[in-house]
Amino acid sequence: MNPELEIIKAVLMKSYDGLPYYLKACFLYLAIFPEDYEILRRRLVRRWIAEGYSSEVRGKSMEEVLDGYFMELIGRSMILPSQQSIHSRKGIDSCHVHDLIREIAISKSMEENLVFTLEEGCSLNNHGTVRHLAVSSNWEGDQCEFENIVDLSRVRSLTVFGNWRPFYISDKMSLLRVLDLEGNWDLLDHHLEHIWKLVHLRYLSLRGHGDIFHLPNSLGNLRQLLTLDISGTSIIKLPRTIIKLVKMQHILASDIGKRNGNLFDDADDQSLMSLPLYSALCCVACCGPNRLASGLVLQDEAQLNRRDVCTAFCCGILPYYAAGGRNLGGVEVPRGIWKLKALHTLRTVDVSVGKVVLQDIKKLTRLRKLGVTGISKRNSQELCSAIACLSSLESLSLHSAGGTGLSGCLDVLSSPPENLQSLKLIGYLVELPEWIQGLKNLVKLKLLRSRILEHDAAIQVLGNLPNLATLRLLDYSFVGEEVCFSFCGEAFPSLKVLQLNGVGNLKSVGFEEGAAPKLELLQYWGTYNSTTAGLFFGLAYLPSLKEFLLYSSHWENTEFVEDLQGQLAKNGNKPVLKSWGRG
Repeated sequence: MNPELEIIKAVLMKSYDGLPYYLKACFLYLAIFPEDYEILRRRLVRRWIAEGYSSEVRGKSMEEVLDGYFMELIGRSMILPSQQSIHSRKGIDSCHVHDLIREIAISKSMEENLVFTLEEGCSLNNHGTVRHLAVSSNWEGDQCEFENIVDLSRVRSLTVFGNWRPFYISDKMSLLRVLDLEGNWDLLDHHLEHIWKLVHLRYLSLRGHGDIFHLPNSLGNLRQLLTLDISGTSIIKLPRTIIKLVKMQHILASDIGKRNGNLFDDADDQSLMSLPLYSALCCVACCGPNRLASGLVLQDEAQLNRRDVCTAFCCGILPYYAAGGRNLGGVEVPRGIWKLKALHTLRTVDVSVGKVVLQDIKKLTRLRKLGVTGISKRNSQELCSAIACLSSLESLSLHSAGGTGLSGCLDVLSSPPENLQSLKLIGYLVELPEWIQGLKNLVKLKLLRSRILEHDAAIQVLGNLPNLATLRLLDYSFVGEEVCFSFCGEAFPSLKVLQLNGVGNLKSVGFEEGAAPKLELLQYWGTYNSTTAGLFFGLAYLPSLKEFLLYSSHWENTEFVEDLQGQLAKNGNKPVLKSWGRG
């Protein structure tokens, strides 16, 4: 081995040896993840909580304590912040592990029987007691190898990165606390039938599995569950038994999985009206599931059974079309969700079906993050009343239902939570709600399809928010014959990230000297015709600017690009012009 490399490894080993005991366990846990894998901070911290790596200290929650551990590992250079997370609200949203440091984590974790990875070429000898089992995407072993290579009765966490196989959930895993299936494929509804037997489970992630339409009622048996992540699945309704899980802290259900179905793409209204009859016939007669599956384009037709197909129709496809083909991106929650008093995160909840759920949410006073979709004038008063009672709320996402949007729905909110740091508004607004100007702690704001007409007034209000660090204006957030943004005087004193994507009829974006003194990243995408030289001006006045990210198609407009390059060249901080969106 290279002598210099040996010296580096020795130095890194000393860094590991110098870690306090509480950080060593957190560091060795990283051996679970593959090489060059981007690890989300929230995912990691919530898994650490499930493993019992921390307890609450006075004045701090377990999540806050472990967030501190994460940042301490960053500070000691044992993990590295990912490039794309540098401009995030909290500074670092994800990390990765350097190859040499990862080798130390793997070596030490194997010495202590902490982590074992099933991968191509791994030893098939029995490795005995292992706490954390990971399955690599290149492992092609069978059930016999899986059950004999480690003592499954001692495994505390299972993380699958490749192709899912039904035998991965074993009755022998009596002590399993973490089941993380994010980033793999071929998981189907019937594979979850026996998950209720994992009675010690604290963390369950099905994130990204678009072929999961339904959670079994037996989920209510998992009384220790702290985190349920079904983001990116096709689940639109939580089982009624979830209200039994009184220890639950995080329910993540947003960005419903893209329905790959081509079965109804060209269907007319008459055929859609017949869907309930057709589906009933399919379920009663148990028609050939593979034929139906070919219409739905589910991932693995070979593993499908009749229940999977019927579940997909009854729990996913039919409700979707019954709602007029609208996908609001949330889930219905059962009555009694207020019983989950420990909830910190609840998103995204579809409230379009009734007002009772908002009365329940009103009682969840420990909520810090809330996402709501299906908002209309019919339920807006109850929504505002609920939000006003959530004094601990730090993050709020509001998504309208139908064409009327959020206009007139948020005006009655007289006293929003004082600690609100992140706000996302999706839907027709016309003008900003008056209470936004009072959000002195707001750090992050995203407006999507807001169609705001009073441009100058809105920008002035936002520019006076003292802590606003990230502003994302997306998809017709502002409209009009001409949309002109002027960043004046001492406006936006804390702004670090400005994203302008698809703002309607944008004609100019100008910065006066003294405005946005901390702006580091400016990202732009617009229609080609609006991308002309002189669209941006005053870039030389931004003393902290580091990057201007320009959507790839705009590079074809050489006059526009040359104008940007000329302005950036005059900026003393020497910001760089980069491309994004090239595929």
